[in-house]
Amino acid sequence: MTSFAPDSIVLNRKLPLWYQVSQSLRASILGRSPQDPLRLPTEEQLAGHYGVSVLTMRQALKELEEEGLITRHRRRGTFIEPSASPGTPVRLLGSVDAIVAQQSGMVTELLDHGKASVPAELAEYFPDLAEVATYHRLRGDEKTGEPTNHARNHLRPELAERFDLDDLVRWPMTKVLRDVVGAEISRITDTVEARLADPETARLLQVPLLSPILRYMGVIYDVEGRVLDVAVIHYRGDRFSFTVTLDA
Repeated sequence: MTSFAPDSIVLNRKLPLWYQVSQSLRASILGRSPQDPLRLPTEEQLAGHYGVSVLTMRQALKELEEEGLITRHRRRGTFIEPSASPGTPVRLLGSVDAIVAQQSGMVTELLDHGKASVPAELAEYFPDLAEVATYHRLRGDEKTGEPTNHARNHLRPELAERFDLDDLVRWPMTKVLRDVVGAEISRITDTVEARLADPETARLLQVPLLSPILRYMGVIYDVEGRVLDVAVIHYRGDRFSFTVTLDA
């Protein structure tokens, strides 16, 4: 393997092999020296290096390509993007059940619902739609009733016809889509960032204007790669923490 030598890893059978391989390659790409060549070994060479099938290797490379770290050219090979840098967001793997558990255990009030034009900032997720079904909910602590977050879901309209509003009061949207609608969820991409409370968020969460909050965006994909739902949730900064557990 003369052009690129990724680190070896001991694979954990509890996690998908393609995910572990993609994260190892990702670390090697971002930690490479400037003088290292940009061309990667072939799929077969990389599969042999990691001790996985070519199909698993192909899936790992697809993940890195979607992240913008590599480009793949038929007959020419696979190349590291020169602009790839450690600033690229880290992706962490969890389960749908973990997402459901995190969103459960709250008192929920449905504030409004209906259809609306796709927001400009979400247009990339719904390129084939002009409208989405929207649901706005306020959630609070089950014991004290104190508001903790307010959530807006932007859902494909055809899915909205397959559940009742009461379902959204009882359960998180992820559970409704999986267990009521029967959607085949393949992955959920979560982004959490710090923000300052705008007037609406300050009023709903009963916090001072411009106080620290956490903005969460969760994008749910089906097995065909379509986006089913985009949730934008604003959490009180003093009532929410983001914890990641890594299996070493």
